[in-house]
Amino acid sequence: MTTSELTPPQAEGKATGNATGKDGRSGSGRRRVLGAGKQLHAGPLTYVVLTVFAFVSLAPLLWTVVAASRNNERLAQTPPPLWIGGNLFKNLEAAWEQGGLGTAMVNSTIVATTITVGTVLFSTLAGFAFAKLKFRFSNVLLMLTIGTMMIPPQLAVVPLYLWMSELGWSNQLQTVILPTLVSAFGTFFMRQYLLQALPSELIEAARVDGASSLRVVWHVVFPAARPAMAVLGLLTFVMAWNDFLWPIIALNQQNPTVQVALNSLGTGYVPDQAVIMAGALLGTLPLLIAFLLFGKQIVGGIMQGAIKG
Repeated sequence: MTTSELTPPQAEGKATGNATGKDGRSGSGRRRVLGAGKQLHAGPLTYVVLTVFAFVSLAPLLWTVVAASRNNERLAQTPPPLWIGGNLFKNLEAAWEQGGLGTAMVNSTIVATTITVGTVLFSTLAGFAFAKLKFRFSNVLLMLTIGTMMIPPQLAVVPLYLWMSELGWSNQLQTVILPTLVSAFGTFFMRQYLLQALPSELIEAARVDGASSLRVVWHVVFPAARPAMAVLGLLTFVMAWNDFLWPIIALNQQNPTVQVALNSLGTGYVPDQAVIMAGALLGTLPLLIAFLLFGKQIVGGIMQGAIKG
């Protein structure tokens, strides 16, 4: 059959290359679909911008390393040093001994890990309840939970300290752990995530199959919430590790966390800034190690959740 024998729409489609294929899409449509799968390549400007942002982000850490490797006299000079000196390990050893950072590291690890596990667990359960379960006064309770974030934590210091003293927990780690096991932000964060990431039909299907509430939470809620749990866990661990106000009030120098121990390095008529920076560097290293070890899993979980969404 020649082109002239085709009907006008068919002839036009064949002549222009837009004939409908077996899949029902036109040629131009197929080209658009194929073009959409191509990988985008970054240009030189992208690398320049990323390099600048990376340098700005790493500049405080680099300055901490430089300052920790010098002494007070050199740090007071103008211009300041811009490269690592020869006193790094000496200052690290002095900070470790003067601040008692060995005990402080263990205490901070216990406190931050316990707070992280408790916050992620309770926030996920509470977020699931507010997102998917129907019960009376749920909206009122959610508003009250969110409203607690508007109260400055400094207002609760005095009554909280009196309460812990009545329990006989003064200068003990549970004084720091107990008040922060539940997070209003974590509850709201997990609730907002589970509203979109967890279909109600999936929960109903599990209940139809005879799954108990505990099995629904373990086999349905936790897998769906894993990306958000990873993000919340990382944020909680960093905040718990860096917390200073409540630990400095609740603990003493005999049983300190890292931030309380670092506070003791700044005492004296002329504080040794190099030793202080060395202590800050030691206090930052566990966070860097944790991110290097688990950063890929956290980012992978976030991307997995984004793709599923």
